[in-house]
Amino acid sequence: MPIIPARLNYGDTIGIIAPASAPLDPESIDRSVAFLERLGFKTRLAPNVRKRWGFLAGSDRHRAGDLMKMFTDRKVQAIMCVRGGYGTARLLPMLDYRAIRANPKIFIGYSDITSLHCAFLAKSNLVSFHGPMLSSDFLKKDSPDFTLQSFLKTLMQPSPPGGIRDGYQPKTVAILRRGIASGPLIGGNLSLLCATLGTPYQPAFKNSILFFEDLDEAPYRFDRLLTQLLNAGLLQQVAGIAIGINANCHDPKARNAKEYRQTLEDVFRERLLPLRVPVATGLPFGHIPLNATLPVGVRATLDAVKGDLVIAEPAVK
Repeated sequence: MPIIPARLNYGDTIGIIAPASAPLDPESIDRSVAFLERLGFKTRLAPNVRKRWGFLAGSDRHRAGDLMKMFTDRKVQAIMCVRGGYGTARLLPMLDYRAIRANPKIFIGYSDITSLHCAFLAKSNLVSFHGPMLSSDFLKKDSPDFTLQSFLKTLMQPSPPGGIRDGYQPKTVAILRRGIASGPLIGGNLSLLCATLGTPYQPAFKNSILFFEDLDEAPYRFDRLLTQLLNAGLLQQVAGIAIGINANCHDPKARNAKEYRQTLEDVFRERLLPLRVPVATGLPFGHIPLNATLPVGVRATLDAVKGDLVIAEPAVK
């Protein structure tokens, strides 16, 4: 069984790190501190969280060091990322996975942070959380209550969080193949997930519920990513597939193109329906304001009849 971290309580200390790109606005780090403290938490900034190194938030050594310091700091109960961007995959060989396993705690982020979710599960057997980040989500003026409530419920209650559509109003969910399947939840950003293939950080796909989303990818590039997973024999192993909302992933040239262009829905049907497993799309997670918190490694049920992803076990203790 994977290791689940201790739950978050008001008054606990949340460590703030930048393991990928630096925030576009450096002052967002101070606003992140203020936001978490208004919620009732204490904060601790990583020593190098304000660093910049080209397109990265500091050197690999600085960013990996910050991450390890937060895991080994006994006063820190949870770790949040300022943003994603690019660069977390560069840290994976530099981390001490035994130390992470010995100091399990809540770690949350998405997008480029997918690399760390995969590595923590594969190398430390630790549950981590695909969910909102500070400057990317919570500091936006239109950040919805749905995202915050999913975050708090999943991280603070030692009971199964239940369906991720709880409180979600938009009519975005569609069923590609009906059915119900259960298994450990794996996934994240599809591009980053594919980048783990053939590495020691690749998650176990067998009998899992795979969830994925992406941003700014044309349909043919989605086809390439899914084909890579098929050619690796991995999609054929999953029990079900939960697809989030893929922001800005249409083909802007399709209408005026002289050659035939597929839509993203066409790609999903062609690549995924032959697997004969339940598939649901349009679930509330991804690079969108309504971004549910998903515990990676915890057992979940994909209900591709009602159109929901149900977290069936507690994600924290």
